[in-house]
Amino acid sequence: MMFDDFYGFSARPFQLTPDPAFWFESVTHRQALSYLGYGLAQGEGFITITGEVGAGKSTLVAHLMATIDRQRLTAAQIVTSRLSDADLVQLVAQAFAISQEGEEALGRDPGQGKARALSQIEAFLHAEARAGRRCLLVVDECQNLTIEALEELRMLSNFQLGAHPLLQILMLGQPEFRERLQGHPDLEQLRQRVIAAHHLEAMGADELDPYLVHRLKLVGWTGQPSFTPDLLVELYRVTGGVPRRVNQVVNRLLMLGAAQKADAIDEAMLAVVMAEMTGQALPAVMTPQADTPVAEEAGEAKPASVLHEELTSRLAEQAAQIAELQQAVIELANGHEAAPEQDHLAGVAADLAASQTAELAADRAANKSEFAALQERIAAIEARLAEQDRTLRHTLTMLIEWIEKDGSTRVAA
Repeated sequence: MMFDDFYGFSARPFQLTPDPAFWFESVTHRQALSYLGYGLAQGEGFITITGEVGAGKSTLVAHLMATIDRQRLTAAQIVTSRLSDADLVQLVAQAFAISQEGEEALGRDPGQGKARALSQIEAFLHAEARAGRRCLLVVDECQNLTIEALEELRMLSNFQLGAHPLLQILMLGQPEFRERLQGHPDLEQLRQRVIAAHHLEAMGADELDPYLVHRLKLVGWTGQPSFTPDLLVELYRVTGGVPRRVNQVVNRLLMLGAAQKADAIDEAMLAVVMAEMTGQALPAVMTPQADTPVAEEAGEAKPASVLHEELTSRLAEQAAQIAELQQAVIELANGHEAAPEQDHLAGVAADLAASQTAELAADRAANKSEFAALQERIAAIEARLAEQDRTLRHTLTMLIEWIEKDGSTRVAA
């Protein structure tokens, strides 16, 4: 059972792909929208939006595309790599769905192909203007563009009908693009045409809880699971308030919460998730050995026989969790082509379940009257608990990563 089924969600609220339906207007995004509104009202020049990876630039654009009036504005979007200026012009033409006549013949002469594409783009912009529509080009990942390609964008903004500019350009990029735009001597003319600019910051600490609640309520959340105050503080510390990082971590927290049938997500669960994501060992307070009940509240040591029963009970509980993971793999496999990850996960779960049955049977058959032998068995069980706990977390992590990869494949398709 997946976490959206377990918690009764209608969809997964923390997907990594941008979705305008989950738009959350943080302070920095509200400011970005204000700059966008001002820039679009001018109808000319360049608007630049920059931010760290995962700050929400793509979500901002998705929200913009979902809200613009298509009767008044024709918008196209391109995502760039290290393109030449000629390739960039061809990509712009494709983004506006401009027919590339004679493309094969022109391919032998890149200069002629670029000239033909520019002519077709200009004709298209004129036609849109006569129909009463302005044109907006959204260029994502601008930090990948060469100086020559950026200059080509500036030249595209020169197209006019009388005194009216025909093309406005929204440029998105990471912080290095802002630094290049501000400091490169060859981009002075482009800098002079930037009429609005904003750098997306991370969310503030006071915005994290409203962000989580907003996205959860959109999928039918009614308070389960809850999020403890200590978790929110630590979650902000490890993610820095960057939306995509928050989504990534909370997505895994919900997976862990469903696997443990938890009604509340707490800081201890976050420690487990972060240890898996970073490949680091759990803190000492989270290890099975530290969590083993070795003394009464008054400080009196428990009898060895009691310790034995408690530890074997924990082994049985973890064996049950492994069986649930195995069932989750089987359910996920329904309707999907078998993958090596599934075979591996199912095999791990089956081997662990079988080993636990044999080990528990051996423990029950042992002579509990011999204290020294019982202490040895306790030590062995503690070691098995530690190893089984690591294997269980590894199995869960592999399941989560496979699910996330499978989800990304479906989105790309």
